[in-house]
Amino acid sequence: MAQSAAPEPPSDPLLRVADMPDAERAALREMFQGSPLNAMLALEIVELGPAHALVSMPVAADALNHAGTLHGGAIATLIDQTCGTIAARAGGLDYTTHTLVTADLHVRYLARTRGAAVHARAEVVRAGRQLIIVDCAVTDDTGTLVATADFSSMIVPKRAR
Repeated sequence: MAQSAAPEPPSDPLLRVADMPDAERAALREMFQGSPLNAMLALEIVELGPAHALVSMPVAADALNHAGTLHGGAIATLIDQTCGTIAARAGGLDYTTHTLVTADLHVRYLARTRGAAVHARAEVVRAGRQLIIVDCAVTDDTGTLVATADFSSMIVPKRAR
């Protein structure tokens, strides 16, 4: 008796932001870079799928620490923004009634950066109705694994101001 093949897992189609229609790309970049912190660090969405996001950040002088290496806080911000972006997408966040808050972020710093930029790739582990779990890896231009992280966020109702 022949064994049936296991079903293929759902694919996470690659959606390069550069390949999006102009209006959609502009709206996504405006929303993402509308944050002063994202703009200061020059974070840029490169890819977006149903279960992954890739965001790049230049290694700029303003983001270096006293030792001349990329500051851990800048790396943590890159991770938080990348993971939050895909968590909102995977969780079906309705921005009119709810918001997404980081519940937990654990970063493991593994190496110093080499090259002109770092790249965070975040992948959804599980997206529940309220809690979304994401794993993230940060590499530099040379392919060196700079940091890994696990992230969880919660979808919560917006507060009245």
